Amino acid sequence: MSTLKLGLHDTGKAPSNPKEFLNILHAGDIKDVSSFKDEDRSTTLKFQAVSGSEITELQTFLYNAGFMPRGQYESVINGIFDYSTQASLRLFQEYVRTLDPEGDKNMKPDGIKGSGTQKHIDRWKLQNIKADWVNTSADQPSEEYSKWIGVLIAAKNHYLNNMNDILIEVEEFRKDTDTRKVSNWDYSTDEIHLVGIRRNQEKDDKIRRNDDLFILLINGMVFKFWGSTDPSQAMAYNDKKKRGRFDEPFLVEGQHKYRFGWHKSTYRALKPYKYGVLVFRDRDNDNALTESDIQKGLDPTPNGTINIHWSGVGSYNFSAGCQVIAGESYINHHNLNIDCSSFAGRNKSRLTNEFKETKGAYNVLADLVVCFSKPSKLGEKNHLYYTLGREKSFGLEEKFGKDYVIKTLRKMKSDIT
Repeated sequence: MSTLKLGLHDTGKAPSNPKEFLNILHAGDIKDVSSFKDEDRSTTLKFQAVSGSEITELQTFLYNAGFMPRGQYESVINGIFDYSTQASLRLFQEYVRTLDPEGDKNMKPDGIKGSGTQKHIDRWKLQNIKADWVNTSADQPSEEYSKWIGVLIAAKNHYLNNMNDILIEVEEFRKDTDTRKVSNWDYSTDEIHLVGIRRNQEKDDKIRRNDDLFILLINGMVFKFWGSTDPSQAMAYNDKKKRGRFDEPFLVEGQHKYRFGWHKSTYRALKPYKYGVLVFRDRDNDNALTESDIQKGLDPTPNGTINIHWSGVGSYNFSAGCQVIAGESYINHHNLNIDCSSFAGRNKSRLTNEFKETKGAYNVLADLVVCFSKPSKLGEKNHLYYTLGREKSFGLEEKFGKDYVIKTLRKMKSDIT
């Protein structure tokens, strides 16, 4: 058995037009359409053939075991170790590491199929094991998932008749934008939803912490992550290079449409779908989003750079306005806290063949989105809906109890305040 990784393909399975194949996957965000981007190794990999049909066999296994659910809607078994195959394999490795009773707690989910991973593939095949999420869906959701969808629908219904100053600003905005008016908020269970819960946005903090909660609602399941919905002024303006802006942007609360793409051509991230999203700016330069900033109004032009991306292991906030997610830990669909610190990189310099670290929990989020996204409708790109709000604006206490957000955050990161 060969070691299989990104860029390889079975004999005779190379795409007829490799550049066109990669151009679609790189979504216009990466100019190089001759090579795959191996984001966890900070390198590029060209198409390369391997003898036989091992990649087809791997993809068939991943599909049958529940790690390539897109195969229900389109062909994913193509004999090419592409980004979807890499994401599916990482999810399998993470599942074996964290949920498989006979698994390997020391397995590193790196998306490379070596002898260690093959051993577990063989065992799963022999025992006909499948991921437990094959039994969940939008039609058969978990109780927690149903609660969250109910919370979001209730919030929409409330704000349709009780708009605050922020939502009125959005309602009156006249340019095309990926920030949606309340009447267009979409909480269909057919969609993938990410929820960001903003905290401490009014606190004057030049070096803002990763202390916000993210909820991923996908295929009837709930996963939880932590990071920051607000910028760190230290990232927005570089003191050494005297470059950047002091009036850092804060994404407006509400629902936004995002697509799959690449952050600074470096690694997979979520990007504003087409036009850009709406932001307020820290116009009084107090390193916070205050009522004064809101009263000064929205930025006049939608912002296309407010991505949703990785924030290292979480010890530092990488945001200059983006929504950022830490790689140290997450809570899975069984409400178990999962520690990724043994292999999660602190920053991009650790994502190399020398250190062999990964983006940890952030990869779990990105891989779930890649694997569970459905084919786009004609003329559309793959997308998800991101809803940003505050704990009180969602009314979480009624559904989830008092201090839900801070308790959930401390389960993943005990020193969050």
